[in-house]
Amino acid sequence: MPKFDYKTPVPSDIDIAQAARLRPILEIAEQIGLSEDELDLYGKYKAKVHLNVLDRLKDRPQGKYIDVTAITPTPLGEGKTTTTVGLSQAMGAYLGKNVITCIRQPAQGPTFSIKGGAAGGGYSQVVPMEDFNLHLTGDIHAVTAANNLLAAAIDARLLHERNYGARFKEVTGLDPLNIDPYTITWKRVVDVNDRSLRSIVCGLGAKDDGVPRATGYDIAVASEVMAILALATSLKDMRQRLGRIVIGQSYAKQPVTAEQLGVAGAMTVLMKDALMPNLMQTLEGTPALVHAGPFANIAHGNSSIVADQIALKLADYVTTESGFGADIGMEKFFGIKCRYSGLIPNVVVMVATIRALKMHGGGPKVVAGRDLDKAYIEENLPLLEKGYANLGKHIEIAQQYGIPVVVAINQFPYDTQAEVELLQRMVAEAGGYAAVPSNHWAKGGEGAIALAEAVVSACEEPSDFRFLYPLDISIKEKIETIARKVYGADGVDYTPEASAQIASYEKAGFGGLPICMAKTHLSLSHDPALKGVPTGFTLPIREVRASVGAGFIYPLCGEMRTMPGLPSKPVFMKVDIDEEGKVVGLF
Repeated sequence: MPKFDYKTPVPSDIDIAQAARLRPILEIAEQIGLSEDELDLYGKYKAKVHLNVLDRLKDRPQGKYIDVTAITPTPLGEGKTTTTVGLSQAMGAYLGKNVITCIRQPAQGPTFSIKGGAAGGGYSQVVPMEDFNLHLTGDIHAVTAANNLLAAAIDARLLHERNYGARFKEVTGLDPLNIDPYTITWKRVVDVNDRSLRSIVCGLGAKDDGVPRATGYDIAVASEVMAILALATSLKDMRQRLGRIVIGQSYAKQPVTAEQLGVAGAMTVLMKDALMPNLMQTLEGTPALVHAGPFANIAHGNSSIVADQIALKLADYVTTESGFGADIGMEKFFGIKCRYSGLIPNVVVMVATIRALKMHGGGPKVVAGRDLDKAYIEENLPLLEKGYANLGKHIEIAQQYGIPVVVAINQFPYDTQAEVELLQRMVAEAGGYAAVPSNHWAKGGEGAIALAEAVVSACEEPSDFRFLYPLDISIKEKIETIARKVYGADGVDYTPEASAQIASYEKAGFGGLPICMAKTHLSLSHDPALKGVPTGFTLPIREVRASVGAGFIYPLCGEMRTMPGLPSKPVFMKVDIDEEGKVVGLF
């Protein structure tokens, strides 16, 4: 495995990644037992993996399944992807374990906005990082094309049924769908943060330019097509899910689907190659499967089922990452992904930073792009002790599912030994399996050896996995279970519109689906300003959507946006290319 001469100070992510000696992807494939015939190569360092490998491996036992989640983050993020990659590097390159990392593909929206990419960071990255953070093998473009083909089909059907009127069936041979334009929920998507597209009017112009109606754009990774990509278990399953997509209602109040519009087959053709996971590698040569990319605050926020299924047959240990905190990505990992995959995790790794816990204890506001207040870079045990409640709540959330919890303390140079020991003591008192400081950002796998040892040990512990709620209760009962048991809300307040939507979904037979809450990641509540462990609040549900093809009900809490906007000084202003064609300024 490649080893590094770790530099201090740590260079930029892109400098580290571009200096790495990558192994040919065929070597990575051979290492985990894949043949060249089971791959579609995309250059020297990435490849797609054919799903028929699952047929060959069907009798092989499953590996251990590890979900990496986190506490409620600061706007800077707490290093969850970096921890996922560093943990895998430690397990593979230092403990000699057969391990595969399964993570999402990042969207270009945050990559070019303020958050940056999602390849990890420092000496714990997936490479090539430029490919990882940009087009990769085109999966997000396929999602965008399929999504927008459906949008075009909807507006074309509205136009032609209006223009032909009673002659529509005679002219086309098709039964009219009589779509009520005021019920259409399907939007177009683009993989860029563009707030000006949130609300638009389409169909303006001459009579043949379309039927004018209010609509908008979502970011591509929030598309139901992306959720279907992540949750489908086969090409046949994906085709059926795409056909089940509900785009709105007829004037007779009946659901209208992509299948009825005759577009689901063409959407599947656009998506067929995207269903294959992408094989890449970490800086230290351990294999990674990168696939799907839904946002965890506005979608289910996990990488694909098929990637995990393949990895668990090829490896003894599989690390996967669920987006944002245990209240969002992990809750959806268990409540949605595990229901459809049938896969049961062995351990949860909870990423925490002393910096974030001080913020939850009442520390000064943390703002991306600004220097940290001295409260975060000087020892402050009372502030840390007060802020621990947020981590304690996330541990409690994970323990409700009956899974052992290992806390990964993602260390910064200014964290003191006394602060680390206080945090470890509080985690032990809360029943956490272990709390282990880790320095994988600066030292790669070498810096995460102790964490890897704790995780391997925790995988042998008994677990009693259980779902938070059954599927046969009402939609409102499911929402209220999540609100109370996960977020700590006193109750739920529904707008009249949300209540009417829920009633229509249950009438249409969608009441048995799991719930995918759209909620801020910056608080356990719906209000990003409420830090720590908020109490005494009521969760507001302003709108409820049905992602029937993906297979979940989608409530929007508070002022959630499904299309982000760019900041005043976006990251893309630093990105360029030099005279030799080398990307600069990415991160």
